[in-house]
Amino acid sequence: MRTVGTQARGIRLPIINKGDDLVEIVAKAVVESSRAEGYQLNDRDIVGVTESVVARAQGNYATIDQIAEDVAAKYPDGEVGVVFPILSRNRFSMLLLGIARGVKKVYLQLSYPSDEVGNPILTWDELDEKGINPYTDTLTEEEFYKYFGHGAIHPFTGIDYIKYYKELVEGITIIFSNDPRAILRYTPHVLAADIHTRFRTKRLLKQAGARTVYGLDDILTRPVNGSGYHPQYGLLGSNKASETTVKLFPRDGEEFVNRLQARLKELTGKHMEVMIYGDGAFKDPVSGIWELADPVVSPAYTKGLEGTPNEVKLKYLADNMDDKENIEEKIREIIRSKDKNLVGRMISQGTTPRRLTDLLGSLCDLVSGSGDKGTPVVLIQGYFDNYATDGE
Repeated sequence: MRTVGTQARGIRLPIINKGDDLVEIVAKAVVESSRAEGYQLNDRDIVGVTESVVARAQGNYATIDQIAEDVAAKYPDGEVGVVFPILSRNRFSMLLLGIARGVKKVYLQLSYPSDEVGNPILTWDELDEKGINPYTDTLTEEEFYKYFGHGAIHPFTGIDYIKYYKELVEGITIIFSNDPRAILRYTPHVLAADIHTRFRTKRLLKQAGARTVYGLDDILTRPVNGSGYHPQYGLLGSNKASETTVKLFPRDGEEFVNRLQARLKELTGKHMEVMIYGDGAFKDPVSGIWELADPVVSPAYTKGLEGTPNEVKLKYLADNMDDKENIEEKIREIIRSKDKNLVGRMISQGTTPRRLTDLLGSLCDLVSGSGDKGTPVVLIQGYFDNYATDGE
């Protein structure tokens, strides 16, 4: 009798380097783990591979100078206003250095009281106390200090991002506004550094008369002097790799997941699903920080992971079934006979409408972590089972 549902296991890999055959390494690691730990592999098991090892195997890296070269080509007037970067040493500091090296003058516009993914530099109580409206008010660096008496300090890392970014880039001008058009008071040449709101930001800037508008997703979309690149996301999804380089988001993801799926079928005889995952799409309830600093949770996945869950609300059925006799079997029958599309149906109420890849990628990210666990592959089993699967 089945006693467990979904299970997720972190699978350890050796350190991955450029040129490694990652498909073979991952496939063999999954098979060897199942043998060593004594569990079976099944059809519709899911293998998640973190984007970082895919990019490492591809050698998808770029230097500060290569970023600077592309920025210089796109901003020949020698100045740029960078709007809405996230407050991150890992995600943005190296990009800022590359941007600054490509031009003579940088204007930096930070959103407040937090950045796009929730990193806070102020509290709403502080704004209320000083009568500042973040939806309409633009503040200079001097006004920020005047009103709040402190820098743009992250409460969890202790980093003052005014001080930090000014130390990185000599002569940088920093302002605070949630209206991207505020930067046009300083320069008509703008780089949108936001992630999930970038299309709106670019549209507003162009409508307001900006002369040059690009986003981080437009930088390094092609190789520059031998650099890595990403044709769709450019610098979005990049991470600091060293003091002079960044690792970019992995390319050619569909080819990778399909090859890995085929290799797993050869080794196990099972049709398994495969996905590449990055940041999970979840929000920390205490800090308010939203984890998703990558442009998407999953840049590539096999066809079996398309769509959204098609689930009924089990507790709703249990609470609303008048006849409690043989309730378990009655609920199982409802599940077996449910429609393929439950949108708008009462029995589905309360199930959050999210894509499978966002849910699975978030689970993978939580299991593997981003530190020293050494498990960049996650095996998920039983995810497509339900209460009616028992005994089948």
